[in-house]
Amino acid sequence: MELGGGAPGPGRPVLEQEGIQVLQQSVGWLLASYGWYILFGCVTVYLVVQKLAEKMRAQRRNRPNAAGAPLEPDVVVRQQEALAAARFRMQEELNEQAEKYKEKQRQLEEEKRRQKIAIWESMQEGKSYKGNLKLNQQEIESTASASSTVPKPKPNKKPLRGGYNPLSGEGGGTCAWRPGRRGGPSSSG
Repeated sequence: MELGGGAPGPGRPVLEQEGIQVLQQSVGWLLASYGWYILFGCVTVYLVVQKLAEKMRAQRRNRPNAAGAPLEPDVVVRQQEALAAARFRMQEELNEQAEKYKEKQRQLEEEKRRQKIAIWESMQEGKSYKGNLKLNQQEIESTASASSTVPKPKPNKKPLRGGYNPLSGEGGGTCAWRPGRRGGPSSSG
């Protein structure tokens, strides 16, 4: 016994035939409504895939070493020698800079030592060492400025208001703080 009740077709049940008809109608309606869009979309996707595949093949051909192909031994040796030579040059430059820095430090230490000797000698003679100190500092600054830039000392700044204390009420100004009364609000009673 078949489930559809009537005469089914040649070997197919009625439900299956109805399902196939619904599928044919919906696919037919879809192709009738959007057929050209679907066709153009498929062609576009096909062309994009072909273009990307072509680019990938070109990249593989341009980079044979990246795919794991063996490198030429003489190329590797040349690259390593160039790298070693660059490192050697950089190390030499660094050593030169370190020597220059050490020489400057030695000169500064020598100047400080001379200055201390001059101060000691002036103190032994009973003279003031502050005048000599200023002259020596000017000489050091002139030699240092010739070799490198030294920041200039800042000028002495005057205070904004001399002797002003906001808590004491003294000094200039028209406002003075006074404590309030302790009694609180007066109550009649």
